[in-house]
Amino acid sequence: MRSLALLPLVVGTCIARAPLAHAQRPTAPLPRVLVIATGGTIAGTQDRPGTTAAYRAGQLTAPQLLASVPGLDRIAQVETEQFANVPSTWITPEQWLALSRRVNAVLRDRPDLAGVVITHGTSRLEETAFFLHCTVRSDRPVVLVGAQRPATGLSADGPVNLLGAIRTAASPLAAGKGVIVTLDDRLVSARDVRKQYARVGGFGDGEMGMLGVVTNDGPVFFYAPARRFGRASEFDVGAIDSLPTVELHASYVGNAGPRMDDGALPAGIVVAGTGFTRGEGDAYRALRQRGVVVATAFPSGDQVDRAAPREEAELDTLAPPATALDSLRALERRAPPLVATQHLTPAKARILLMLALTRTREPRAVQRIFAEY
Repeated sequence: MRSLALLPLVVGTCIARAPLAHAQRPTAPLPRVLVIATGGTIAGTQDRPGTTAAYRAGQLTAPQLLASVPGLDRIAQVETEQFANVPSTWITPEQWLALSRRVNAVLRDRPDLAGVVITHGTSRLEETAFFLHCTVRSDRPVVLVGAQRPATGLSADGPVNLLGAIRTAASPLAAGKGVIVTLDDRLVSARDVRKQYARVGGFGDGEMGMLGVVTNDGPVFFYAPARRFGRASEFDVGAIDSLPTVELHASYVGNAGPRMDDGALPAGIVVAGTGFTRGEGDAYRALRQRGVVVATAFPSGDQVDRAAPREEAELDTLAPPATALDSLRALERRAPPLVATQHLTPAKARILLMLALTRTREPRAVQRIFAEY
């Protein structure tokens, strides 16, 4: 009977001590994330806040952006750095190089960082993201994020997008996925992401498929990129002082092709279209013979059929088709080959050609790079 009388006291003592034992357990430190701000709509402000009125991009600083996101202190230890504060249409190739060098440096010198988030305007976000995808040589997450509405606008989307980006960069699940773009809780590879229209939900991936989504518990991934990036990339921006000049042209009905003086020749040209007109084929062939690397890209990102110049011969009414086709084939044999891009938008094909030309100017070697990235 005496032992039974003591039982409530023993149980009560155990219950009283349990919280004390739990409180003594060491807690793991939160992951550390660096947010690098470059400006854009996500940092935009209005003269009439809380409306859908016009705004000025690149006004708020990185600490001000973080102040709009409650609860970050429960997700990560966040540091900030102001790289620029401009509309993304002002971003230059020189800034791409500088930003890539900075990201490479912090990921090399700061093993305590879980990942990096870069805030960016949406007009050029996909281009900066793809450049970093090809040149940041680390497995740790680099996440680009923007907004379609300004920070002071009605129903601003920047804070929740930034929250998703920090959750993603802080997660070990995001390692080894290359550069990721996140808006509207979507996770898209920098290689495939594109701005499809200028409103919330306007960023997509064409036909390539999302990498995953952002949830309240962090990122959930379904796929991983299959092409070269990160540590597997051959592009070392530390060894690049400047990027070669590559122009972006459009093919259209009635176009006779470019006419360039010797002093104005670019290193390369990407032509967006679905096949050359008769005049374009002649003009670009002449430029290839003068050492300009010419790549063709569908506006949708699909690969242009390299047999497209045959259309010129079929349309040539001044000579029998067989004779014209034989002549065209003879001309093509004497000219360096066209480079075919593979499921890249014209703007991204231009970026990859710029990087490729820092390694080689031989079209077949450039074609190998487009097949691998």
